[in-house]
Amino acid sequence: MVSDLNSVFSNSAKGMKRSAIRELLKLTQRCDIISFAGGLPSPDSFPIEQLKEISCEVLEKEGAQALQYGSTEGDNKLREILVNRYRKDGVDITTNNLVITTASQQALDLIPKIFVNPGDKVICGLPSYLGALSAFSTYGAQMIGIRLDDKGMRADLLEKELEQMKAKGEKPKFIYIIPDFQNPAGITMPESRRLEIIAIARKYDVLIVEDSPYRELRFEGEPQRTMLQLDGTGHVILLGTMSKIFVPGFRMGWVVAHEDVIDKIVMAKQATDLCTSAYLQKIAARYFEKGYFDQNLKKIIDSYRIKRDAMLAAFRKYMPQGVKWTEPEGGLFLFLTLPEHMNAEELFKIAIDQKVAFVLGSVFHCDGSGHNTMRLNFSFMSKEQNEEGVKRLAAAIKQQM
Repeated sequence: MVSDLNSVFSNSAKGMKRSAIRELLKLTQRCDIISFAGGLPSPDSFPIEQLKEISCEVLEKEGAQALQYGSTEGDNKLREILVNRYRKDGVDITTNNLVITTASQQALDLIPKIFVNPGDKVICGLPSYLGALSAFSTYGAQMIGIRLDDKGMRADLLEKELEQMKAKGEKPKFIYIIPDFQNPAGITMPESRRLEIIAIARKYDVLIVEDSPYRELRFEGEPQRTMLQLDGTGHVILLGTMSKIFVPGFRMGWVVAHEDVIDKIVMAKQATDLCTSAYLQKIAARYFEKGYFDQNLKKIIDSYRIKRDAMLAAFRKYMPQGVKWTEPEGGLFLFLTLPEHMNAEELFKIAIDQKVAFVLGSVFHCDGSGHNTMRLNFSFMSKEQNEEGVKRLAAAIKQQM
């Protein structure tokens, strides 16, 4: 080992931090703790028997191709299936506009890899997905946070920020948005707000990165058109994943964008992993072809709706006055806000003693704010555990109060 290993590490490596969520999960693995900390789909949603069947079919009929290297762009059949699903929703794309990635987290790494130089600015929501913030930071991005309201990122604050940057001769590389059941807030951006933000992005000539991992998990309300569809000019790059709607272990995601962007994504991916697993892509494609995807998605939605409703009912029953929470129309998460004088980090220690866990809301705020907030996942635990966990959390909050 060299005498001073730290002197050998790159600047980006020195700036890396362990995922706060992953570290917290280590503290919540005890079987007696009800954990709302992870962003985990329920294991009950995994179609194990169907995957056994399909895995054998793929090996029997396409074994040689499935076990070989694949193209960087992805399995042609899977790409065609995904493209056709988008086209049914009114998005005018071809397979030239879509590349398969190793889950959307790889896409979140490839996006700054092709766009961000150290010191470049990226606009994101306050709060916003920690995995994206970490990926952007690794490439030296400077995050500029825009507050959310009950409709998502505030368009007025976004325009004000862009105008101030323009006056200084600056421009962000892109605006990062999760419009459907936002992580961590659980908010869905209505179409009117999406159109406002698209118009602002066009006015200031800035790309939008639309992260869409939960869109299909809608329990109620009307689906909103994607920003990609509403734009139609190439200003929007959309990221998708099967982790929350199929199985996370397959690590299957994709990017939809203008052909010039896809070309750069493909080159960046070639230097990263050459290709995503051909075997898993072929299983996923056959899963869609046999109609299993839509069948299972309905079951997942029904299950998560029941769990969400149980958690919300428990909030109304047990939470003390002054505590607020979002009521998402879908997805996996909701966001809880304590009175301003309270600190979620101090509460976490009390909550662990009460045998319940959550994720600190501050880790989702690029400006270090949000100390009185937390994110709760309702998909992983059972309906009964959601009810009991909220009861324990409410007891911890009352104790801190």
